[in-house]
Amino acid sequence: MKKFEYFEVTADIGFKAYGKNLNEAFENAGLAIFNIISNTDDIDATDEISFEITSEDKVSLLYDFLEELLFYHEVEFMLFSEFHVEIDEGLHLKATIRGEGIDWDKHERKTEIKAITFHKMNIKQNSHVELQAIVDL
Repeated sequence: MKKFEYFEVTADIGFKAYGKNLNEAFENAGLAIFNIISNTDDIDATDEISFEITSEDKVSLLYDFLEELLFYHEVEFMLFSEFHVEIDEGLHLKATIRGEGIDWDKHERKTEIKAITFHKMNIKQNSHVELQAIVDL
């Protein structure tokens, strides 16, 4: 199963992330976000940040999670390549993300993400989970 893929959206980038369960799909969504910004293969997972969030539904939880990733990217000047997510039945998410400080001499500079959008954000759960989101560039 692929971890994520992109789809065409005017002036934005959309992606679908996949996983065996909701936790893995959220982790792959984090990977998709940072592959838009840089090549995650070049990001060493030397520094760690943990956070927790609770939301009223799964789509809001996805939005809040992606917003939190962008927040730490912008405030800590970091790129992330490893994501560990645990979501309980009460829609409480615990995340540990790993990466390193931005070094544009080392890291490929791709596209800056301005914001996460709710537009067409979706979660499908069957035998696996498929998440869809669009980011504003």
